[in-house]
Amino acid sequence: QVFPSQDPLDRADFNAVEYINALFPTEQSLANIDEVVNKIRLKIRRLDDNIRTVVRGQTNVGQDGRQALEEAQKAIQQLFGKIKDIKDKAEKSEQMVKEITRDIKQLDHAKRHLTTSITTLNHLHMLAGGVDSLEAMTRRRQYGEVANLLQGVVNVLEHFNKYMGIPQIRQLSERVKAAQNELGQQILADFEEAFPSQGTKRTGGPSNVLRDACLVANVLDPRIKQEIIKKFIKQHLSEYLVLFQENQDVAWLDKIDRRYAWIKRQLVDYEEKYGRMFPAEWCMTERIAVDFCHITRAELSKIMRTRAKEIEVKLLLFAIQRTTNFEGLLAKRFSGCTLADGTGKKPEVPPPSTNPFLEDETGAETDEIVMEKSDTDKPKKPKVPDNPFHGIVSKCFEPHLYVYIESQDKNLGELIDRFVADFKAQGPPKPNVDEGGAVLPSCADLFVYYKKCMVQCSQLSTGEPMIALTTIFQKYLREYAWKILSGNLPK
Repeated sequence: QVFPSQDPLDRADFNAVEYINALFPTEQSLANIDEVVNKIRLKIRRLDDNIRTVVRGQTNVGQDGRQALEEAQKAIQQLFGKIKDIKDKAEKSEQMVKEITRDIKQLDHAKRHLTTSITTLNHLHMLAGGVDSLEAMTRRRQYGEVANLLQGVVNVLEHFNKYMGIPQIRQLSERVKAAQNELGQQILADFEEAFPSQGTKRTGGPSNVLRDACLVANVLDPRIKQEIIKKFIKQHLSEYLVLFQENQDVAWLDKIDRRYAWIKRQLVDYEEKYGRMFPAEWCMTERIAVDFCHITRAELSKIMRTRAKEIEVKLLLFAIQRTTNFEGLLAKRFSGCTLADGTGKKPEVPPPSTNPFLEDETGAETDEIVMEKSDTDKPKKPKVPDNPFHGIVSKCFEPHLYVYIESQDKNLGELIDRFVADFKAQGPPKPNVDEGGAVLPSCADLFVYYKKCMVQCSQLSTGEPMIALTTIFQKYLREYAWKILSGNLPK
């Protein structure tokens, strides 16, 4: 790049004639031509001196550059040497670190293995001592100490599951299983001795030994616990099966209250005598009540099949009412937690009712139902029963509800006949001008009766009996329309 210059000689469009004319603008100025020439020559010499100075300076710069390059190359070689030394030292340090780390890992593995070995030895010592103590306590029937000890031995034995290939460990495991089996059989034998299954008299009673035995049964195979519960309840209800045999007078529906009174007394007796013997989580009181319900349902079904011709509608409704009251009492007393665990099949909760008459039922409404009906944000629906015991006994009456349906059939026939007689005696009602026509009083009475029947039947069953009742309703609606409405139209 050329630096800018103000000299006219450096301009790209230099014109020699213009330049001379600028030096000698007039003829008179030619007189000074020698002076001008001398100035130009002086300027040329100065430029030549400057050029020579610059050329000499450039020659010195080249020498300085070569010298600086040589010094830089030397410095680079020294730097390479230092880097190589650092690299060698780093490699040596890395090797040293690897050796130290390897030694640390070996020590760490040794420590871990040593800790595991000590822990395993402690567990083995605890297991061996626990098995010996367990066998000794089992022989002495020290169930209170056995319950905690057995749970601890089982927990410790779980740590040796992967060592079962070792003969000594396998032998200890077999001893534990043998002790568990022996405990189970021994506890069952103790309960059989305290509560013999033969006969109706309970010769035994609650004791601390049996209470502790129940705690041991919680740790053993669940079948031991189930067997204890099954035998105890069977023995506890054996008297019921004798007192209310099918051939006994108290077994019939008119004395169904005595069944429920008997179980109430038995439950109170159980709470007083045996309430503390069984663990609370076994829910023995509820289990007794549930088994009683299953037995009662089966016995009632059998006796009603045998004496079906003796069932009258009042007797049937009485038995159903007493039974549903008892089921409601069970729901207040128990949670129903045992209904789904092998003691029996949990009764089905009836589906939500679709009876339209239930929505506007008045007179006998509770405060809760009134509050539900005042809720405008939700559709009005009857509250779904939440009684887990609903139907656990009363389900047995459903096959015999045809008696109720036949009774309603008879009552509706008599009601229609009375409506016909009243209509003939009183004549057609006078038309009401304000309301636009005459209204038959018997029509309102008929639908009020229908409503009561629907409500009552829905409380008994929402299955086949309800369908049969609707068929009866259809039949007598047609009769009402034919005998009262169509038969009295003006001709």
